[in-house]
Amino acid sequence: MVSITPGFAQGCVAPAVPFLPFDPVDTRIYADILRADFETYFADANAYFHCLDQERNRAFFEAQRATEAYSRMLELLGE
Repeated sequence: MVSITPGFAQGCVAPAVPFLPFDPVDTRIYADILRADFETYFADANAYFHCLDQERNRAFFEAQRATEAYSRMLELLGE
């Protein structure tokens, strides 16, 4: 018996876009912190895209297995 459980993008959490002050003076004052926040965001975004790619591959494989199981069921039923 084949059991297929519903899946979701497990562990794939989109990073929050960093806050950028509206005031240019604040941007200059906090430039080092903002720069670090954006660099972290871009690294996290890359990890997120990688996670989504892995999840897509997993889901595609699962769908193939489900299709094969369904085909076997139809054969068994003579359909």
